[in-house]
This record gives sequence, C-alpha cells and structure tokens, in this order.
Amino acid sequence: MEFSDEEIKATMLYHLRRKKVIGGVHTHFDTLKRGFPSQLGKDIDKIAKQLIKEGLIITKPTSYGLQVSLNKERIKEIEEFIFRILGYKF
Repeated sequence: MEFSDEEIKATMLYHLRRKKVIGGVHTHFDTLKRGFPSQLGKDIDKIAKQLIKEGLIITKPTSYGLQVSLNKERIKEIEEFIFRILGYKF
C-alpha cells in the first residue's frame, strides 16, 4: 500500500493526538515509526523532521534520546489537518 507524504504526516499527528502526547507529555522519537511498513523508515524520519521544522511537533532532548510531543499552541490546526486528510474528528 502506498502512502502519500500528507497521509504519513496526518497519521503521525493522529497517533500522537490520540495518545494525548501534547505539551509536557513526551514520547520517544522512534515511536513515530510505529504502524508503518519498515521500508518507509527513511521517509518517516524525513517527514518527522519536516513536522518539527514546521513547529507542529516540539522536541525535548534527553540523556536517553530525543523525545517529541505535539505543540499545544497549534493543536486546533493539527486537528483540522488530521480531519482534512484522514477524516478523523476529535
């Protein structure tokens, strides 16, 4: 099955939003790859870094690895993007 970049972005954001990984709650960067085929690993990394640059995902460096969470100031924009691409509503 083929995934577009927009679908991958929306799926990553949906996963974080569904798990309530927002603001002060963090998860490891590698969890963004879960649920996708392993051959998409490099694409997932590239798209995740793009989301960080766009400011939709914020990072927190720790001694045990990079942690990520959704930017709580842009949560409405994130939810609208997820709804537009995937059709999921919160």
